[in-house]
Amino acid sequence: MGANYIFLLTFFPLFFAFSCIKVCGNAEVRALMEIKSSLDPENNKLSSWTSDGDPCSGSFLGVICNEHNKVANITLTDKGLTGKLSPAIAELKCLSGLYLHYNSLTGDIPKELGNLTELNDLYLNVNNLSGIIPPELRSMASLQVLYLSSNQLTGSIPKEIGFLKKLSVLELQHNRLTGDIPVNLGILGMLKRLYLGFNQLSGPIPLKLANALQLEVLEVQNNTLSGVVPPALRRLNGNFNYESNPGLCGSGFTSLRVCTAWDNVNVNQVGSDVPDTNNNGVPKDVPGAAHISQLHCNQTHCSRSSKFPQAIIVASVITGTVTLVIAVVFGIFRRIRLKQKVGNTSDDKLSTDQTKEMYKRSPSPLLTVEYSSRWDPMTPEKSCNSMYNEFLNGFKFNLEEVESATQHFTELNLLGRSNFSAVYKGTLKDGSMVAVKSISVTSCKSEETEFMEGLSLLTSLKHENLVKLRGFCCSKGRGECFLIYDFASKGNLSRYLDVEENSRHVLDWSTRVSIIKGIAKGLGYLHSSEPEKPSMVHRNISVEKVLLDQQFTPLILDCGLLKLLADDVVYSALKVSAALGYMAPEYITTGRFTEKSVVYAFGVIILQVLSGKGLLDCSMRLAADSCNFENFIDPNLKETFSVSEATMLTKLAVTCTLEDPDSRPSMVSVNEELNRSSGG
Repeated sequence: MGANYIFLLTFFPLFFAFSCIKVCGNAEVRALMEIKSSLDPENNKLSSWTSDGDPCSGSFLGVICNEHNKVANITLTDKGLTGKLSPAIAELKCLSGLYLHYNSLTGDIPKELGNLTELNDLYLNVNNLSGIIPPELRSMASLQVLYLSSNQLTGSIPKEIGFLKKLSVLELQHNRLTGDIPVNLGILGMLKRLYLGFNQLSGPIPLKLANALQLEVLEVQNNTLSGVVPPALRRLNGNFNYESNPGLCGSGFTSLRVCTAWDNVNVNQVGSDVPDTNNNGVPKDVPGAAHISQLHCNQTHCSRSSKFPQAIIVASVITGTVTLVIAVVFGIFRRIRLKQKVGNTSDDKLSTDQTKEMYKRSPSPLLTVEYSSRWDPMTPEKSCNSMYNEFLNGFKFNLEEVESATQHFTELNLLGRSNFSAVYKGTLKDGSMVAVKSISVTSCKSEETEFMEGLSLLTSLKHENLVKLRGFCCSKGRGECFLIYDFASKGNLSRYLDVEENSRHVLDWSTRVSIIKGIAKGLGYLHSSEPEKPSMVHRNISVEKVLLDQQFTPLILDCGLLKLLADDVVYSALKVSAALGYMAPEYITTGRFTEKSVVYAFGVIILQVLSGKGLLDCSMRLAADSCNFENFIDPNLKETFSVSEATMLTKLAVTCTLEDPDSRPSMVSVNEELNRSSGG
C-alpha cells in the first residue's frame, strides 16, 4: 500500500506536467488556427498552417518559436492577407513580435491585444483597419514599437497610450483620428519618435510633450492643430514637421506665421499646457507681446475690443476653412498614391524615386538601436553586453532603417532565397543601394559569444574584392538578424554562364581575365594574416558567391558568414557546394577543409569562367588538360581571346584542381603567377 501511494505521488505530478505541456501546445495550435481562418478566410496564403502541424518546426509560414517552444514571432508582411485580426491572438502569451503590415486587413483592432504583455513590436500599418485604437492597449507593458499608420482608424488617440512606459516609437499618421493630442504622451519615459501627421487632430501641441527631453522626432503635419507652438520644439530642427496646420503660430520656426491676439486667446484656453508667460499671461516668445497685452479684457470692459477688426476674424476663418479643405484633399491624394505604390506589381523592383518617397514618411534611420540591439538566442532577457559590443556599435543599423530600406521586406524587392536566408534589395536614406540578408535566429549560433565573435570577424574584413559589409541589425522581436551589404548591380557570376549566343550577358575575354584575377586577390587577402584580421578560409566559395559591380569588378560574398551559423546549417550549405563540384576530394573523404581546399574551388571557377559553363563534364576536363581550346574555351567568344593567357589560366586551373592537396599551389603563388602574366 505504501509503495503504491509513493508511486502515485511520484507519477501524477509527472503526468500532470506532461499533460500541461501538451495542452499548452494544443492551445497555441488552436489559437493559430483561429487566427488563420480570420486572416486568410479563403486559405490561399496560410495553407502551411495545419491543425496537426507543429508551429515550432519551421513549417508554419512566418511563425518563429522561442527556446521554450512557444510562439514568439509572427511575420506575415506583404502576404496579401484580406481578412481580420482575430482576438485569439491574445492566446499566444509569449508573443514578442507581430508583423502584419502591408496587407489588406479590415475590421477593428481587437481589444484583446492588451493581454499580450510580452509583445515588443506591433506592426499593423498599411492595411484597411477601422474603428478606434483600443484603450486596452495600455496593458501592453513591454510594447516598444506601435505602428498603426495608413489605415482608416477613427476616434481620438486614447490617453491610455500614456501608460506605455517602454514605448519608443508611435506611428499613427494617415488615419482619420480626431480630438486633441493627449497631454500625457509627453510623460512617456522612452518615447522618441511620434508620427501623427495626416489626420484630423485639433487643439494645441501639449507643452509637456514639447519639453520631453527624449523626444527626437515629432510629425504633426496636415492636421487642424492651433495655438502657439512651444519654443522647446526648436531643438528638433528638421525633425519637427508642422506644415499645413494654419492654426499654429510661433517664432523661430521656418514657414510658421507670427502669432496674433486671436492665437493668444486660444493659448490661454490650454490651461496647464500654456507656454511660459510674462506677468500679463502673454507668451514670452510671441513677438510684440507688450502690444498684445493691451487687448486683454478686464472684468468690466475690453479696452480695445470695439476696435478689433471683425473683417480680419472673418478672413481668418475663411482662409482656415479653405486651407483645411485643401489639406484634406491632399491627404486623400497622398493616401491613394501610397496604396498605388504598395500595390503596384508591374515592375520587378520598386524604383529609387519610390523608395525615397517612402523614406519621406518613414522614421529617420541611423538613430539608435533601442529596441533592436538585444540579441541572445538562448536568453532573450539578457542584453548583448559582450566584449565585442563597443567595437560593433559603429556597424549597428536600426530595425526601422532596414525595414524602410526594403519597403518592409516586400516580395518585389526579394533578390533570392536559400534554406536559411533571404536577400532583399534596399535603398538607404542617402540613396545608396544595399543588399539585406535576413537570417532566422534558429539558423544562428546559439551562444552569444560565438555569434559576436563571428560578427567581429565579418566587420574586420576590408578588401576591394570582398563585398563590403555596411552593418547589421539583430531584432529580438522579429527573431532575425540582418546583414547589410553594398549592392552589386551586375548580379552574381553564375548569371554569365550558360548564356545563349549574342546574349548581352556574354563576357568578353579581358573581363573574364580581370574577374579571375580579382577573385584570386580576394581569396589571397582572406588567407593572409594581419594585425586586426586573422587568416581564414572561405568554405563555400562558388560562382554564386562572386558578385559583380557596375564595372564588373568581382566581389566575394559571405566571407566568414558560416562563423555565425549553427552547425547543421553549415553542413547543409556545404552539401550544396559538394554537389556542384566545388569540394576538394580530401573534404569529401575526411571532412577536413583547408586553404588548399579553397584553391581547388578557385580552380573550378577558373574553368567555369573560361568555358562559360556552369557544370563541367569529363570531356571538358580532358580538353583543359591538353589545352584543346576548340573543345574547351567558350564558343561565344568566337576565338577572340589571347592564346597565351588562355594557356596560362588553363594550366593554373588544372594545377589548382589536382587531387593531392600538397601538389596544389597556395593563393600566394597563384597571385604571383597571375601578376607575372600581366607584367605586374
